[in-house]
Amino acid sequence: MTTTDHTTKIRDLNDAFRRTLDGGRILFTQGVSSYGVIFSHRALEVVREFDAFTPDNDPHEEHDFGSFTLDGEKLFWKIDYYDVALEYGSNNPADPAQTTRVLTILLAAEY
Repeated sequence: MTTTDHTTKIRDLNDAFRRTLDGGRILFTQGVSSYGVIFSHRALEVVREFDAFTPDNDPHEEHDFGSFTLDGEKLFWKIDYYDVALEYGSNNPADPAQTTRVLTILLAAEY
C-alpha cells in the first residue's frame, strides 16, 4: 500500500467513524461534561458533521482533528488509534481489524 493509499484509508475510516460512531469509543472530558448532557450531545453532532478541514488543521490529511465554537465555548476533537484491547497504540490505523478509534471531545482550555 502506498503512503497515499494508507492515508486515504485512515481518512475514510476516520470519517466513517465520526459520522456513524461505529467502530470506536467516544469520550467527553470533564470540562465538556460539566456543561451537561445536552451540550455534550450537541458538540458530538457538530463533530459528526464537521467538514472544515484545511492544511492548517489537517496537515496529514487523516481527518483526525478539528475545532469549533459552541455556545461561545471553543472546543477541540481528536481521534486517536489504539489496539483492539485499548492498551497500546495501533500498529496500523488503516486496518480496522487491529484498531479501535477513540474520539475525544474537549474544551480548548483543557488542551
